[in-house]
Amino acid sequence: MASVLSSILNPMLPFQMLLKLYSLCVLVVDIIWVYLNTIYAIIGSVYGFFNPPQLKSLDDETALVIGAGRGVGQSIALQLAELGVVVICVDINEKNNRNTVKLIKHKSTSAVHSYTCDITKKDNVVDLSKKIEKEVGFVSMLFYCCGIPSPRSLVTQPPQDIHVTLDLTLTSYFWLIDQYMPQMKAKNHGHIVALTSVAGLSYLKDQMPLSVAQFAVQGLAESLMEDLRVNKVNGVHVTLTHIYPFIVEENSQLRLKISSFFGSITPEKAAASILDSVRRNYPEASIPKHFLYLGHLLRILPRKATVLIRDLLDTGVDFA
Repeated sequence: MASVLSSILNPMLPFQMLLKLYSLCVLVVDIIWVYLNTIYAIIGSVYGFFNPPQLKSLDDETALVIGAGRGVGQSIALQLAELGVVVICVDINEKNNRNTVKLIKHKSTSAVHSYTCDITKKDNVVDLSKKIEKEVGFVSMLFYCCGIPSPRSLVTQPPQDIHVTLDLTLTSYFWLIDQYMPQMKAKNHGHIVALTSVAGLSYLKDQMPLSVAQFAVQGLAESLMEDLRVNKVNGVHVTLTHIYPFIVEENSQLRLKISSFFGSITPEKAAASILDSVRRNYPEASIPKHFLYLGHLLRILPRKATVLIRDLLDTGVDFA
């Protein structure tokens, strides 16, 4: 009786009930919409695995390769030039950088430019970007290869100073993105490529500063992707590639715990795999490719399970 009297005395009550019912219906519809699109995305991902997107053309592209003096960075610069890309090689080691330029001129007819720069200093990055804009023009692709340690350095050298590691791996990347991303957004055209070691997926023994920095690079790449999505910039792409450092041979004899599973590849093959992912506009990739799915698996499994898997896959690396 009291509830009836209350409904009569409160004419707003039916309206409030309808409002709650409407909100519930909207929530149910949203949940169904998300569920259906999630299923569609999973199906699309499986289909894309067996039928990958076509390779995009790199004609008329200008690529800035940071860390082009050696290793994977050098191989990326060489293969970009062979694809007809104007290549801008940047490295702190002038001798190595000049050697890369000589190799490019010997193997291709693409235009190539060389700059020596210590990118750990912001003023140097700003000056470099101004000089490149004046002498070369718009940079449509940015490859940042400086934060990838060599296999031997991870084992034989002590960890770097925290500030040095963060400056080289992460802070410098921020400065470069700050210089080139606005132009890419304005033209709605460009590609940012972030390379990380496997430390971006899991901790490496006695290399905590590096692991933290690599995790941060992964967060930076994902933040860039989200920024582009929110601002509806569909012509600029970001590709995050995880490189397992002991996979890439650099004239070293390695003994691996599960050699049949890991194997090894040359910097040239690693660069080819990276460029394949970039030309297909993949948001995330890994070297070797199956490690990407392992990384996804480690993110969803319970902590104890991930520890067991990491112990199993521990490289147990030793130099012969």
